[in-house]
Amino acid sequence: MTDSPDIHSLYVNDGLSDDEIARQAARYEPLTQDLRDLILLGIQTRADDTDVTEARGHLAAAREILARDKESGPFGTRFNDSGSFRTWGNAAIGLRNAVAPPLDLQVDPDGRVWADFHLHAGYEGPAGYTHGGVSALVLDQVLGDTARHAGAPGMTGTLTVRYRRPTPLGDLRAEARLDRIEGAKAFVTGFISCAGEVCVEAEGVFIAPRWMREAREAAVSEPSS
Repeated sequence: MTDSPDIHSLYVNDGLSDDEIARQAARYEPLTQDLRDLILLGIQTRADDTDVTEARGHLAAAREILARDKESGPFGTRFNDSGSFRTWGNAAIGLRNAVAPPLDLQVDPDGRVWADFHLHAGYEGPAGYTHGGVSALVLDQVLGDTARHAGAPGMTGTLTVRYRRPTPLGDLRAEARLDRIEGAKAFVTGFISCAGEVCVEAEGVFIAPRWMREAREAAVSEPSS
């Protein structure tokens, strides 16, 4: 069994300036989109043996180039002194994760969190429809971010998902709202819809772990300068 990573080591203030963060985003986001396009092409291509062999040669060269300088583990959560947080490896919203749809989360003044997003053929489960696990992934992220924006961030304690109708691939919307907060727990509800019809509903409980609660308490107790 692999040892779990030290959670604190994956929350890093790397001290980057906002300008440098913007430069890195401009550098890596197009690469991520290229990789995302390759995922879809890997499913849809009708290339023959010769073309597949040629393409694999180019991909091998790309792997060699990209491996020249790389991380040894997860991206984690990185931030700077101005409060710019980056979860670029995240499987739902990661700017550098080609598996992510990605979700571009929006927050309304009333606390509603939503995202319009597109799922291509790489997210297929039943023929022509979204995999149920992908729907759960999307809802877990949107509901969790709703708790965070409500001031009650936490990790998923439970996620109850109800599949009302098959979720098509293509253009979809996810929405979530905070229901209530009880101590260290935030209760959130949400759904995924297509063309105005709800396909999947979810209820989630997000629990602030002890280290997070202790950090918040320490920040509150620090004397102001």
